[in-house]
Amino acid sequence: MSRLPFELMLALRYLRPKRTFVSVITLISIVGVMLGVAVLIIVISVMTGFDRQLRDKLVGFSAHVKLERAGAPLADYERVMEVIERHPAVKGVAPFILGQIIVKTQPAEGSPRFVVPLVRGVDPRYEDRVSVLRQSVIEGTNDLRGYSVLVGSQLARALDIHLGDPLAVYSVRQLEEWDASRKGGTEEAPVADDYVVQGIFSLGVHDFDYSYVICSLPNAQDLYVLENEVHGLIVALHDPELAARVKRELLASLGGEYELTTWMEENAVMLEALVVEKNMMFYLLFFITIVAAFGICSALITFVVQKTREIGALKALGATSAQILWLFLSQSLVVGLLGVAAGFGLGLLAVHYRNDFLFFMRRATGFELFPAQIYSFSELPALIVPGDIAIICGGSLLICLLAGLIPAWSASRLRPVEALRHE
Repeated sequence: MSRLPFELMLALRYLRPKRTFVSVITLISIVGVMLGVAVLIIVISVMTGFDRQLRDKLVGFSAHVKLERAGAPLADYERVMEVIERHPAVKGVAPFILGQIIVKTQPAEGSPRFVVPLVRGVDPRYEDRVSVLRQSVIEGTNDLRGYSVLVGSQLARALDIHLGDPLAVYSVRQLEEWDASRKGGTEEAPVADDYVVQGIFSLGVHDFDYSYVICSLPNAQDLYVLENEVHGLIVALHDPELAARVKRELLASLGGEYELTTWMEENAVMLEALVVEKNMMFYLLFFITIVAAFGICSALITFVVQKTREIGALKALGATSAQILWLFLSQSLVVGLLGVAAGFGLGLLAVHYRNDFLFFMRRATGFELFPAQIYSFSELPALIVPGDIAIICGGSLLICLLAGLIPAWSASRLRPVEALRHE
């Protein structure tokens, strides 16, 4: 004797693979649910990986909290650093200088090129505690002694800059002096400061790799005539998610003369766009599962029509409407469970071998699906979040159950007399 309830036993018997049209529909329904769940897991995992990788790169360059003084540079930044470092959530603090310069290349042949990037002055003693900038050098060294600079990989490629190339740098101060002399009638052409490309860095974000030139803090102070002042401080935390709380606590201890900006506020537009895109993809792809649910509904309607005589017999023998309802609802539950389980396995397998598949397609077709020069990564990122997987699998199973509710309800309302009328 089977220990299963007779409703579930009959449901499994009806779904047993046979050479019938109904079994083919059932198989198609399972495959539809499987594909919907697998595609959702793959896409959401990849988009979550994009989001996490972008966040890591953003905070790897600009840390978690930025401190500035409104309208003025920081003269007592070392004292402020000591106050900030005493906070238990702070991992490190570093001074910075940030502003625009004019860079002129000096090629051996051809015409020079001009670009207006941002220069960031850093102190190597502190910088490694707050950013991965100096560890992101892919060519040359990160030594900033003397008149040395680090150039972003995208900027180096655009200007055809190589290690050891000289660069002429015009500072804001030189342009202001030239403008003042021009107005005074004693116009003198500004003389650029000569720097040498010591290294080329790549942070994996196009804006950073194209828009920044890195030099030592003393050189940046000379460019902006700041003597022993800096533009601000960047603060790294042990937990980036505590940035908002740490900001409030630091403002309370430092006073209102300082402006603090968290990494979430500074990159709010970009991060919000990623969240919106992920949510939109989630809702749109869920329609694949809904389409598969219509297949389940169609299969159960066929079952109900074909099993009308059996339903009448069961009711005549004493089966209740609830038992008939559960009999056909069990079929949609079984189809849903099989489809979700298969989709879960297929999705995890595809995420695990995603890069092997991309490399195979690249070798087989010569076409790169995700060009590294556009997306700034050599491999496709992915991150599996248990909460997302639970929502995908649970939601898909619920949709499958709801799809079987209408035909199951219709079957439960059949009366034995009507079902057996023509027998």
